[in-house]
Amino acid sequence: MASSNPRITYLRSLPSIRAECSKVFAAAQEGKLGYWDLDLSKEQEIVDFVCQLIARDYGTDYSSIPPHGRWRHFVGGRVDPLLAQWSKDNVDSMEVARRMFDLMVASVLMDAGAGNVWKFKPKDGGEPIGRSEGLGVGSLEMFENGLFSGVEGQPFRVDSVGLSKITTDQIAEAMQVSESNPMDGIEGRANLLIRLSSVLTDPANAAYFTKDGSSRPGNIIDYLAVHPSSQQIPSPNSHKVAINIDTLWEIVVSGLSGVWPPARSKIDGVSLGDVWPVDSLQGNLVPFHKLSQWLTYSLIEVVEKILGWSFIGKENMTGLPEYRNGGLLIDFGLLNPRIPELLKSFDLPVPTPTPEFLSLPPLHASHSAIVEFRAVTIIMLDRLAEGIRKKTGDPTLSLPQVLEAGTWKAGREIAKKLRPTTSGPPFNIVSDGTIF
Repeated sequence: MASSNPRITYLRSLPSIRAECSKVFAAAQEGKLGYWDLDLSKEQEIVDFVCQLIARDYGTDYSSIPPHGRWRHFVGGRVDPLLAQWSKDNVDSMEVARRMFDLMVASVLMDAGAGNVWKFKPKDGGEPIGRSEGLGVGSLEMFENGLFSGVEGQPFRVDSVGLSKITTDQIAEAMQVSESNPMDGIEGRANLLIRLSSVLTDPANAAYFTKDGSSRPGNIIDYLAVHPSSQQIPSPNSHKVAINIDTLWEIVVSGLSGVWPPARSKIDGVSLGDVWPVDSLQGNLVPFHKLSQWLTYSLIEVVEKILGWSFIGKENMTGLPEYRNGGLLIDFGLLNPRIPELLKSFDLPVPTPTPEFLSLPPLHASHSAIVEFRAVTIIMLDRLAEGIRKKTGDPTLSLPQVLEAGTWKAGREIAKKLRPTTSGPPFNIVSDGTIF
């Protein structure tokens, strides 16, 4: 539900993300961050590296680059058989879109980093899959098995009844978690799904999620179709709609706000979600809404691909401030940690020689070092995207394409090269399954 407090409304808005992160980036350029030094001389080196990966994987066929979204993580074309079956069963496109919205919401909520050890073995055999792809395939199998559905005989849905029955043990079993296959943040993931059940049935959110007595994320499709801001586009073969991105964003960031842990930054008792104070700017609040944006990117693709609808204002969305995109900056030496200051923040002595970054205690999302890191990442992704467009000669490359074919993949590949044992991020993180 939208807030009447203008400060809350602003910090939940898409434009606030770039605006507030830009303030942190400006401090970085002036050497005024608390925990990092910025070396922009490394920027072109990163652009060159990313462009090499794009050339390797796509040549110059830039239009073939898909957008960054959860769909990519259902590796091996595992969604295609579902779509084919639904087509054979004459499921109409609106219901297909509802089902895919259901899947995307549940899968994205389970998508925070699982750690360096955990892997998922797919039902169709093959090698175990780790990280985002493992989480994607695991959540898809849960969806196919009806674990999120409260309707007998209708497994392909996520609804309030099904979610209300979810337990941590069920998630752990479905995700094959064990002592030898541990997952970071398993309780956090389960709690997100349980809270989603309550959010879906909240009377304040009924317009978004409830239709014909059933509350599910897929009903967002119907809300978007008739929203006053949505524009009907004449089409000879089908009903086309152009949706204002703010309409979908309001649902994700406000309608789903009750999903996030309540102990985060608040104004007037209202939890702001992925918004954190940063000490180097006197406690100024910096919004990121990473998982909300990741979900929005994923939902946009469903609408565009399944329904052929379009969105107005997508350029207001930002890159995603997580450890792949941001780790790329650290691994190339563009963003360098101030180890002594970090040690002091833990009330630890500063030894000689200075220890490696990875030997430091894990950092929580609330630590100002992480807030600074994520803010710089947001702005650097814009800068890198522009550099990549110039180097490739394609000004039409979208930010989601750059994230997918470039920075996110580059962050993963440089991590694997530098840390082959774990392929993990260049620092230790406290992961509760709700941020990274």
